[in-house]
Amino acid sequence: MSQWFRRMSTRPAAALRLICFPHAGGSAAFYRTWAERVSPEIEVAAVQYPGRADRLDEAVVHDAETQVRRIVAALPALHDRPIALFGHSMGAILAYEVARSLEAAGTPAAHLFVSGCRAAHIPGGRRVSELDDDRLVETLGWMGGTDAALLADTDLRAMVLPYVRGDFRLVESYRHLPDPRLSTPVTSIIGEDDKVATVDAAARWAELTSGSFDQRIFPGDHFYLVPHRDKVIAEVESRLSNGAAG
Repeated sequence: MSQWFRRMSTRPAAALRLICFPHAGGSAAFYRTWAERVSPEIEVAAVQYPGRADRLDEAVVHDAETQVRRIVAALPALHDRPIALFGHSMGAILAYEVARSLEAAGTPAAHLFVSGCRAAHIPGGRRVSELDDDRLVETLGWMGGTDAALLADTDLRAMVLPYVRGDFRLVESYRHLPDPRLSTPVTSIIGEDDKVATVDAAARWAELTSGSFDQRIFPGDHFYLVPHRDKVIAEVESRLSNGAAG
């Protein structure tokens, strides 16, 4: 298995693989419980970005183009069956660019799920990567994805904040190119009270594909998918089984 992917369970008979992309500061472990909950017809593999967890000794990648190129280069090992892509927040941008690369190579994904993220062609806002450590920790708490109390520990901060900052730098330096346009079906999923990406901004993913598009709105904030994990998984399974996957 490539260093880029973690399979929490192996399902040789699965008809499809769901490749999951973590958020900024996240790791493959974010999707560990998905592998236990998803249908036996689907095998979950999560992307492990360098610079964290068991890749902590590797350099953090600060630009989306390099990250995507390396992920795509590693994907053939998992592409012995159809794949779908699910990305949350920063992961949605990376999953989208991977989907574009796969289409260009003639091996399109079955479906793209973009979660908690404004459409890729909408410019970003504040530059989180430039905040000092205290304000960065405050921002992470505001977003809801990190226990700010844990980051009060100076040793943990020293380990975690460099790759968190690097991930935000990747997002902030990303520039969308209009072509090629996707034909892959896309589903946008968003929390109705998301402070990072609004429902309207997430709906504009429809402008980036000529394939089918749908949006699902869940109660909750930017990390709505944690308390609503099982419902999100059910939504993904429904889209992949009812013909919307193409």
